Amino acid sequence: MSPSAVPAAHGSTWSTIAPAEAGFDEARLAAAVAFAEAHESPWPKSLFYPDGSYVGNREWNESGPWTEIVGPVRERGGPAGLVLKGGRIVAEWGDTNRPDMTFSIAKSYLSVLAGLAVQHGLIADLDEPVGKRVAGPFFESAHNARITWRHLLHQSSEWQGEIFGKSDQVDHNRQIGPGADNSRKGQRREMHEPGSFYEYNDVRVNLLGYCLLQRFRRPLPEVLRERIMDPIGASADWEWQGYENSFVEIDGQRIQSVPGGGHWGGGLFIGARDHARFGLLMARRGEWGGRSLLSPDWIAQMTAPSATLSNYGFLWWLNREPSAKPGVPTGAFWALGAGTNVILVDPQNDLVAALRWIDGASYDGFLAKLYGALG
Repeated sequence: MSPSAVPAAHGSTWSTIAPAEAGFDEARLAAAVAFAEAHESPWPKSLFYPDGSYVGNREWNESGPWTEIVGPVRERGGPAGLVLKGGRIVAEWGDTNRPDMTFSIAKSYLSVLAGLAVQHGLIADLDEPVGKRVAGPFFESAHNARITWRHLLHQSSEWQGEIFGKSDQVDHNRQIGPGADNSRKGQRREMHEPGSFYEYNDVRVNLLGYCLLQRFRRPLPEVLRERIMDPIGASADWEWQGYENSFVEIDGQRIQSVPGGGHWGGGLFIGARDHARFGLLMARRGEWGGRSLLSPDWIAQMTAPSATLSNYGFLWWLNREPSAKPGVPTGAFWALGAGTNVILVDPQNDLVAALRWIDGASYDGFLAKLYGALG
């Protein structure tokens, strides 16, 4: 198998490669895997604590009128993952086929759907106000009317409003990552000019999903399956669930809008092997087995630093300051979901890693061990 090869469809044998042949120190790579297995996410398997509180509400210090869980929640599995080198499996652990909730990794899938919308002329200009293409009440105010597709993709839109029963205010003053202080989360603050201020806000990402649905006029999971997941040979087991109140009518059809995570339940339920295929497609600049599925220009735009946060692109995290990972190439990027779930893409080393349920505080430690094993 050549270095640029891709695996056969799900159900077929996925080729493996010995660590030494792939340029890894075998003992050090085994130690990286053992580290991932030993440092499991502290989240309860049920995703609910004994007092009945949902992990998301506890994780983000969420209380008040918008905390209701409105999408499905399923018990999670244990630590799992795989590392690919040259498209072949060099390490694998846990149940990598199990379709688990994946939280904000769904945002990066939305980014790819936005790229498909651009590719097919459904979005003509990323800097055009979204309200020019998406009818309805969400962009009628003078403030919201200035919001562009780029703003939504960079999480810098500062959109104000409510969609599917959740207000943008729920994520005001939200922080993420190690040391995050969410003591003021949910307290209303003054709005900035659209495009000038970054805030990680799930309501605004859900708005992006709704807007993409309005452009495709088809269920987004259906578009993703047809244009991306089936062509890359993913399993039939993954699904993307919305909220019980996120159905909209389009051209006489009742269609569920899907969220960019599992903040209030729902989201993308998927296995590590399918995540790894998706990451490999990104590493291959949108090409799979000689067929272009996603424009390489879109992947370049998607992984370029935004003006408001240098380590964030179009709903993907970049290996740049203020949180660059030592020893990891600058061109690496990843999808990240609470729990902690990760798709790491390193085109320079032709390396992809999909991790499920590692302790977030241990992610950097895993990276150090993984790259320490790579010669």
